[in-house]
Parts: sequence; C-alpha cells; structure tokens
Amino acid sequence: MKKVLIILLPIVFLFILWQSIIVIFDLPHYIMPKPKDVFFQLINQHSLLWEHTQTTLLEIIIGIILGCIFGLGSAFTLLYFKKIEKYLLPLLVISQAIPVFAIAPLLVLWFGYGMASKIVMTVIIIYFPITTACYDGLKNTPKQWLQLAHTYKLSALQTLLKVRFRASLPSLASGLKIAVCIAPIGAVIGEWVGSSKGLGYLMLHANARMQIDLMFSALFILIVMTLSIYFLTDYLTKKFIPWASHLH
Repeated sequence: MKKVLIILLPIVFLFILWQSIIVIFDLPHYIMPKPKDVFFQLINQHSLLWEHTQTTLLEIIIGIILGCIFGLGSAFTLLYFKKIEKYLLPLLVISQAIPVFAIAPLLVLWFGYGMASKIVMTVIIIYFPITTACYDGLKNTPKQWLQLAHTYKLSALQTLLKVRFRASLPSLASGLKIAVCIAPIGAVIGEWVGSSKGLGYLMLHANARMQIDLMFSALFILIVMTLSIYFLTDYLTKKFIPWASHLH
C-alpha cells in the first residue's frame, strides 16, 4: 500500500499543480490544455494513439537490443585488444559530442523515412553508456575472482564469460538503466525529422493543427512508456543480478 501511495502522490500533486497553473495564469487552451481535456483525448483517440505508440515502442526496443549488442561487443574489444582502444575510445566520445539533432537529417537521408533511421539514432544515443558501463565493469573485476579463474586454469574465453562478464553485470545494469531512459529521445527525434508514424510524428502533426491536447496525450504516453521500460529494467536487473550489492 505504501509503494502505491509513493507512486500515486507525486502524480496527483503534478495534476493539481498543472490545473492550478492554468487557473492562476489564465492560460488559453492552445498554450496548455486542461488535464481533463488530455484525458478525454486519451479515451477518444485511443486507436490512433495506440497505432503510433506501437511504432515508437518497436523502434525503442529494437534500438535498445542492437545498442546492447554493439556496446557489449565494443567493451569486449576494448578489453582484449589494447591497440584498438586508442582508436575506439575517441569514436565513443565523438558519438556523444555530436548532437543527434545535427546528424538526424543525414540518418534519415541515408536510411530512409522508415523505422531504420530511428533505430540507428536510438543505437547511437545508448551506445556510449552501455559500452563504458560494461567496459568499466570488465576492467574492475575483483582480483580474487581472476586469481580463482587462474587457479582453475580457465581459458581466456571462459574467464571472460564466467568471471569478468558476471562481475561487470552490476555496472552494466546501471548503464542499461540510463540507456533505457534516453533511448526514446533518439526515436522521437527521428520521427520529428522525417516519418509518417510514431508518437513524435503525432506530436508534431498535432502541434501544427493546434491540437495541443492531443499532443499532450502523446507526450503523456511517451512518459508512461519510458517509465514502464525503466522500472521493468530495474526489476529484471535486481532479480537476475542479486550479487550486485555484494560485489565490493
């Protein structure tokens, strides 16, 4: 019951604050819609919203999966191929130094207006936190674990998979939780630049037609979706990495 109240109270406070701001400053509908108008749009336009939600959710999920694959591969490469490290690390930094807004039009041009360009943007955004988190975890494997692996004469591959990778999971989990929070940014930016489906496209289209309540409805769904992915990730990491709190 306490956990439910902890979740509900901030939401109730937010809606009260939202309605209060509208009343106090006498904001017109086209500046900020009332919470009840947004709620009505969620009900009345549920089919339209669900159609666009599926597209964005699929882009995010595929982007997270591919980002994890490339991130883990890069972390393993950095660990075992020291000569490549001095070339790959600058690329990691560059991937974050260039704003995704700046390269979004190019990605749409190269990969088209479909889902591919949005997935690529999502991968680019989460690639850095996944790679660095996993790499730090691999490097900081407790020496006792490595000594035990040496005692049992494990091969390099066995040491990587059974010792180093397990030791890196708590660090990787932290990076993954950051990644799932920022992954929707890539998908939505891609939909803003060029698309015909998705919550980002719907928000842009609704804003152009002054349907601000519909735009807020799409934004609300995006927030709920991101929170759901985050809490699911947090639950799974706690369930499948129980040794995280005892690593050090």
